[in-house]
Amino acid sequence: MPKTYAAPAAFSTKPYVAIPTTPVESHQVAAIGYDAERRTLEVTFTRSPGHIYQYPNVAPEVHTAFMAAESKGKYFGEHIKPLAFDKFPAPVAA
Repeated sequence: MPKTYAAPAAFSTKPYVAIPTTPVESHQVAAIGYDAERRTLEVTFTRSPGHIYQYPNVAPEVHTAFMAAESKGKYFGEHIKPLAFDKFPAPVAA
């Protein structure tokens, strides 16, 4: 039986507020950022065309553990993927 996939999530209609990110070594995750004031985690992936995913209401400890995880992809799948998110298109290069 062939594997089925969910349809891609639609882009958010909320205004995008950039969060500085840090590139990470991972086969799945390209960069991670965190806005402590807004408690928002930002993630970009290696296989997406630069789309940005922001996860609101994320505790700082989750960000710290994500950055320290030996496998960013595994940590993401177990702890972050189930969370609500806002998806934004990749920034347009000037």
